[in-house]
Amino acid sequence: MTLLVVGSVAFDSVSGPRGSVERMLGGSATYFSIAASYFTSVQVVGVVGEDFEDHHHNVFLKLGICTQGLERVPGKTFFWAGEYSHNMNERQTLDTQLNVFATFEPKLPLHYRQTPYLFLGNIDPELQLIVASQMESPALIAGDTMNFWIEGKREHLERTLRKIHVLIINDSEARQLSGEYNLLKAGRAIQAMGPKTVVIKRGDNGATMLQESEIFSVPALPIEEVFDPTGAGDSFAGGFMGYLASCGTKGDGTDKNAFRRAVIYGSVMGSFAVEEFGVDRLLHLSREKIDTRFQDFQALTRFE
Repeated sequence: MTLLVVGSVAFDSVSGPRGSVERMLGGSATYFSIAASYFTSVQVVGVVGEDFEDHHHNVFLKLGICTQGLERVPGKTFFWAGEYSHNMNERQTLDTQLNVFATFEPKLPLHYRQTPYLFLGNIDPELQLIVASQMESPALIAGDTMNFWIEGKREHLERTLRKIHVLIINDSEARQLSGEYNLLKAGRAIQAMGPKTVVIKRGDNGATMLQESEIFSVPALPIEEVFDPTGAGDSFAGGFMGYLASCGTKGDGTDKNAFRRAVIYGSVMGSFAVEEFGVDRLLHLSREKIDTRFQDFQALTRFE
C-alpha cells in the first residue's frame, strides 16, 4: 500500500554536546518519508528552492521515494538552525527562514489523490484540509500539529481533526490543545475532537496511544549516545504510518494489534534517528536491523 506525506523539506544547522553540522538535509517530510520507505512505497509533496541540488534529491530517489510532488521554485529552501542543551531534551531555535515554504501550496499529482494512506505533516491546518479534501478514498489519514497552529489557527485545526483518523502529537502540544495537564485526560479530550486514535510522543519517556477506552504505552529504548534528536518525532511517525500501510490497516482502529506494533516500529525508527546527525543513520538501515531492534523493544518490556 502506498503512503503519501505532505510536509517540509528543509536544510538544518544543528549544534550540541556531540558537535555541530551545517545545512544538513532535514524537514518533517524528509525524515518521515525516509523512515517510512523501509516499510512501504512513499510519495512526498513539498517545496524546495534553487539551492536544493541533485545530490539532495538523490537521497529520496535511492530509497525509491516518489518525488513527483516535490516542487522546485525560485528562491531558497526552508532553513532552520538550533542548539541542544547537554541533556538533549531542550533546544533553542537560533534561526528560522521559511523562504519558499512561506508560500507553499501543496500540489498533488492526479494519481497521488488515489493513495490510500496520507500523513499530513506539520503545516498550516488550512493546507492540511485542502490536501485531505483532494483524496478520493483514503483508508487512513493521520496528521501532526504544533503550538504555533494550536494558538493561531485553532478553528481550522479543529476542522482538520474532524477529518483524520490518527493524530500524532507530543506531550506539551497535547496539553495545550486539550487544556488538560494529565496526559490521559488530554488524550481523551483530543479523541472527542475527532481522531479515533491519539498517539502522544513523550520524548525519552516513550509514547502513549489511546484508542476508544484502551491505552497502550511503551518506554523509549535506552540509547547510550544521542547525537541529534531533531528528526526523532517525524521518524517515529514515518515508522508508525509505514508499518500500518504495509499491513493494509484501516483507520477505524479495529486492528488494535497492528496499531500497537506500529507504535513499536515508530519508536524503533525514532531511536535510530537520534544516533547520528540529520538523516545519516536512517540512510544506512535494513529491514533486518529494524526488526532486530523491534525484538529489543519486546525484550525490554517482557515480564512474567
